[in-house]
Amino acid sequence: MDHQFNSFKEFYPFYLSQHQHPICRLLHVIGTSSVIYLFFTSFISPQNLLLMPIIGYGFAWLGHFIFENNKPATFKNPIYSLIGDFYMFWNIVSGKEKINL
Repeated sequence: MDHQFNSFKEFYPFYLSQHQHPICRLLHVIGTSSVIYLFFTSFISPQNLLLMPIIGYGFAWLGHFIFENNKPATFKNPIYSLIGDFYMFWNIVSGKEKINL
């Protein structure tokens, strides 16, 4: 999609449409949880900062390429996509969104 989004509120429905497969959503939750863990442990082990994008994107892209069969939104909307990862993560762990395994 080559649409330019004017706000995150406008982008988020598109983001969700790219995350329909439950395994993709689960992999995003695992990746985002790992990124949060690595961030907090980086105060003790600074090299964990280097692992954050590898682990976070690794899980997410695995979900897109294998289960969703689409390209991650990160490629065209990196900032909104990053915000979307954390927003969807929060909505899933707080029960507002479902994984539906």
